[in-house]
Amino acid sequence: MTEIILHHYENSPFGQAMRLALGLKGIDWKSVQQPDICPKPFLSALTGGYERIPVLQIGSDIYCDTAVIVDALEALKPEPSLYPKPLGFAGRMIALWSGGQWFMPAVGVALGTNPEIVSDEFWEDRAKRFGMDRRKFLPMVPHLTAQFEAGAALVAETLADGRDYISGDLAGHADLMLYMNIRFASFAGKKPSDFGSDVAAWYDRIDGIGYGNFEEWTGQQAIDYAKASEPVSSGSVDPASGFSAGDKVSVRTETPDPAAVRGTLIGLNDREIIIKREDEQTGALHVHFPRLGQILAPA
Repeated sequence: MTEIILHHYENSPFGQAMRLALGLKGIDWKSVQQPDICPKPFLSALTGGYERIPVLQIGSDIYCDTAVIVDALEALKPEPSLYPKPLGFAGRMIALWSGGQWFMPAVGVALGTNPEIVSDEFWEDRAKRFGMDRRKFLPMVPHLTAQFEAGAALVAETLADGRDYISGDLAGHADLMLYMNIRFASFAGKKPSDFGSDVAAWYDRIDGIGYGNFEEWTGQQAIDYAKASEPVSSGSVDPASGFSAGDKVSVRTETPDPAAVRGTLIGLNDREIIIKREDEQTGALHVHFPRLGQILAPA
């Protein structure tokens, strides 16, 4: 049986959402704790330079970003789905909003109200990779806090009709991504009950999902496992994309982060980018990225 490995760290909101996704699906997994700042040499050996958290590893297939992680988990174990009815795949758009437009306000609440909660090295890392220059970021905290409160009010209003979850009767991707931001705000002393009893009850239900069965692994174990495995994913390149299978390409995020992953293009559509790369430490790897939010260019 192929091992499922999550590279993450404890306080990562996106890592928290994916730990819960594994728990919700009842998938046994291996936990590899990565540093919260760069460098992350064990992770980079697998991804080719991408150092954001979380990253999912299934043998020697490497999934970068929660959007392709949830797709991989859905393919691996379709039920219970992360997109339950009646909301269905519309939950993806809510999840993207929570991890995009609403995430930075959560960061403002979590870190901005007590900037000493993290180290100077952490701030330097986030300035380089996310543009979070502390001198410019901290004056924005009152605005970010107001934006977070406005987003939390939307969550409360959605739950006010008595539903158990955003998705309806069952938890899904949307719930996990909204939950992660409210949990992140707890770093600043915010409680779910601050947003109303419906939010507090919903939060407790999500919290109760747990992480399922997992075992701690080292970064070296993950690298050794990748080298002993072969990529199993396959793909094709959309001919309308302007790229062809076999092209040498680079992929990087639409942020100031300078990291670019280079390899051979083997899959491209509106949902996913797959590149093949090879490393002495890991052997052949297929590295997966979401199409949305990534810059794909000739290498």
